[in-house]
Amino acid sequence: MSTGIRRKLLDEAARILAEEGPAALTVRHVSQAAGVSTMAVYTHFGSMPALVRETMREGFARFAERLLAVEAAQDDDPVAGLARLCVTYQEFARAEPDVYAVMLGGSRLAGFEFTDEDRVMGLDVLRIPHAAIRRCMAAGRFRDGTSSLLAWQLWCQMHGLAQLEAAGYFVGRHGADETMTGLLRDFAVAAGDDPAAAERSVTAAL
Repeated sequence: MSTGIRRKLLDEAARILAEEGPAALTVRHVSQAAGVSTMAVYTHFGSMPALVRETMREGFARFAERLLAVEAAQDDDPVAGLARLCVTYQEFARAEPDVYAVMLGGSRLAGFEFTDEDRVMGLDVLRIPHAAIRRCMAAGRFRDGTSSLLAWQLWCQMHGLAQLEAAGYFVGRHGADETMTGLLRDFAVAAGDDPAAAERSVTAAL
């Protein structure tokens, strides 16, 4: 199996998703963009849904890479670090909206259905903000409690924000960035942080 052709097909599938949207992702289009025959898709992936699944895996890998880079640059303010992870989340959703939509199940492609194994990829990414929340607790900024539940709540908020921005709803009085600032500040306060400290940390992160 040629690794180069496989890589090219994955790159072109991701590009087509990002630039042209899910409807454009067909065997013929991907193979033509990669400069190979349509049979190459079946040779390297077995089916179009399998190619979509691998493209989604690539998306999660790139997403995790961005988050891990932020995590590696942590300073002595864990709440600001958590806020920076959330900023990175939104930046990824903005940069690759169609890939993001497939990753999180917001876009359905013909013949492709999510499996439990696929969802594990998303849950694996969730461990990064989960660890950041535990650091906030260890530093005394957040009260001790169920860090996993807080991570789930924050993920729901970040996903909702990304979805609403992608749909063009932030065109009125309050923009997406202003909304995220208030959301993160209030999340930190609800988790036990001092309001003034939460304001400083979120402002510094954004």
